[in-house]
Amino acid sequence: MSPTHAHLPVSFFGMAVGSLAWGHAWRAAADIWAMPAWLPALAAALGLAVWLVVLLAYARKWLLQRVIARQEMEHPVMSAMAALGPVSSLLAAITIKPWWPELAWGLFVLAVAVQLALGLWWVGRLWQGGRPPESVNASIYLPGVAQNLVAATAAASFGHAALAALFFGAGVFSWLALDSLVLQRAALQAPLPPAQRPLQGIQFAPPVVGGLSYLALTSGPPDLLAQMLLGYGLYQGLVAARMLRWTGQGGFAPTYWAFSFGVMALATMALRFAQRAPGEALWQVLAPILFALANLVMVLLAWRTLGLARQGRLLGAAPAS
Repeated sequence: MSPTHAHLPVSFFGMAVGSLAWGHAWRAAADIWAMPAWLPALAAALGLAVWLVVLLAYARKWLLQRVIARQEMEHPVMSAMAALGPVSSLLAAITIKPWWPELAWGLFVLAVAVQLALGLWWVGRLWQGGRPPESVNASIYLPGVAQNLVAATAAASFGHAALAALFFGAGVFSWLALDSLVLQRAALQAPLPPAQRPLQGIQFAPPVVGGLSYLALTSGPPDLLAQMLLGYGLYQGLVAARMLRWTGQGGFAPTYWAFSFGVMALATMALRFAQRAPGEALWQVLAPILFALANLVMVLLAWRTLGLARQGRLLGAAPAS
């Protein structure tokens, strides 16, 4: 048997995405509740630390394990997960902006360029056909949907509303086009293998990630469309919770971080609702509940991930090049 060595899967950018989104949720909470300023700052700093570690480790992989990195980009599922790199970098740009605007702007421009190139390459490959049905899961939302929606939020945060609207349209209509494909595969094909089932945690992210983009593009109390997006996100979250026993049949793995972005975006969206409509009792009740649940999910993900690291089972193994 060929010798093996540990490698960092590109999907580990999901940890960076979830950690940075956690920091955004704490910033949103600080806008409506009294708390020490160091709490949201600490959450943001932790998210940036996770992102930087994963980014440097992945860059090192391209330098020292290029064959494995290329194999990932040829894989129908893992290549979609590569979109988490630009997504996390866009979230990092938003996080850095209050502290270092010039660096944040440069990171935003670079991340937008990379996400456009990656998205066009990946979606173009999808159009060419030949994809086996068993490779279709919620990860296909990442290149065309997640990248564009987060780019919309980032563009709006830097004051480019027109550019944000373009990215928002690209992300929303890509989501609507792909949603039926994911559901059709789930309903009509064989069940997802246990190792891929946690990736379905991505399923309920588009409505709430898109909802945050929509809120960034609008002002005042949440309108009907914003409330519809939150409602659909809540419904998809309940479906994901109902399926947890089936999802977990393969045991805990780092792929469970696929749940983190949707969970955090759902909580952050509810917090923004509470901030922008302080007179609506439903949002005032829903926001603290979802925020508490989101923090619980993050603690569990971090604890179980550290457990895998202590056991030496965190990094993947691949044939030596």
